[in-house]
Amino acid sequence: MIIPSSFNEQTVFVLGLGRSGRSVAHSLFKAGAHVLAWDDQEAARHTAKIQGIPLANLASLDWKNVHHLFLSPGIPHHYPAPHPLVLKAQSVGLHPTSDLEILYRSQPNARYVGITGTNGKSTTTSLIGHILKESGRLVEVGGNLGIPAMDLNPLEKDGIYVLEVSSYQLETSPNLHFNISILLNITPDHLDRHGGMDGYIRAKKLIYKNARPQDTLVISVDDLHCLKIYESLKSSEKIPLLPISVNKVLSDGIYVKEGILYENTHPVLNVKQLERLKGQHNWQNIAAAYGALRSLGLEPESIAKGISSFPGLAHRQEVVARHKNVLFVNDSKATNAEAAEKVLECYQGSPLYWILGGRPKEGGITTLTPYFSKIKHAFLFGEAKSSFLPTLQGNLPLTLCDTLEEAVSRASRLAFDNQEQGAVVLLAPACASWDQFSDFEARGNAFCMAVKTAIEEENSSRRST
Repeated sequence: MIIPSSFNEQTVFVLGLGRSGRSVAHSLFKAGAHVLAWDDQEAARHTAKIQGIPLANLASLDWKNVHHLFLSPGIPHHYPAPHPLVLKAQSVGLHPTSDLEILYRSQPNARYVGITGTNGKSTTTSLIGHILKESGRLVEVGGNLGIPAMDLNPLEKDGIYVLEVSSYQLETSPNLHFNISILLNITPDHLDRHGGMDGYIRAKKLIYKNARPQDTLVISVDDLHCLKIYESLKSSEKIPLLPISVNKVLSDGIYVKEGILYENTHPVLNVKQLERLKGQHNWQNIAAAYGALRSLGLEPESIAKGISSFPGLAHRQEVVARHKNVLFVNDSKATNAEAAEKVLECYQGSPLYWILGGRPKEGGITTLTPYFSKIKHAFLFGEAKSSFLPTLQGNLPLTLCDTLEEAVSRASRLAFDNQEQGAVVLLAPACASWDQFSDFEARGNAFCMAVKTAIEEENSSRRST
């Protein structure tokens, strides 16, 4: 755990008591800070209280006596409207701070690799961390992914923090500096929290805000928004740039052509053979990771070896089971249409039983219509039923379900009955999880359990006939 000693005897208000909020509260308490905490959800307050985190008395709180405001990523401080307690804090001059900002202030001697983008952050972060560990480097991996920042181990100048960074965290980390920054892609997402697309792009650009001349920005040039950023930075010479692409040949950069990873036109690795990193979206992740690791001084052979041994991540094209003729794949992390499209591309040509639904995001799924003719059957559940139905109905075989469990049961039964070679039951929701689940991990776990139940029922029905 990080113990930020500079907060000793300081009064800190922690707003939001999810994993990162509780982690910050515990670390600040151990540092000797006076911790006050709050969450609008009674269940979260109850959990915090059980863990010994002191809750604030909002009725008697004098904000003038508070020195710092820590804000969990899920709480708005600007758009669509600031949380009422954030407004009170801002009225006395307090600005929201993230756990990543506290980490950086507390561990200034380590090196930092930061990964942001709309899609692919978690895979790229984990891949870089895996390869660094395999090469014997002292590394801690976390941030917006997995382990909260304050639960990471302290590192000195020989250590490297590899951090997934959300747009929310970038907005509340004014001093955070990355030796290596990665900007994977920018497509519409979380627009309500940033006041529109322009605000979202501004937030993503903060990944290199504090860049120094000796740092490197690894940036995709495949989407229009990132390409514009690349061209602007290239002309300004603000920071050394390392472009990556899976769509074009780069004479000076990292790219993938016909399934081969190249560095400055020199072939490095055949990525088509990587079962745990299927599809062009994962090839982009590989290119970004490779570029970052080369910038850190690793040799191509060491990086290629680490890429080949990467075990993959849960809830991201995770193979849950193979039963008879059916492959079950969990990509609960596909929380928007852009991410779902990448997954659907990987299974073209297979009899595909697509499970989607949840809480719909802005933009819907109209961009996925070119794939509808290649889908054997779709199973739609959750709040998205009403908004997605006009797009889906009449364009592909469709079954409406109330729950994810029902969708898995119906999809499995149909796939087993049809007995097609290479059939795939795929969870790629294209939605947030919050209508029925606390997060995408809980949704993915529910899918895995439902698959297990479906296989047991299939075996039982076969035995009884």
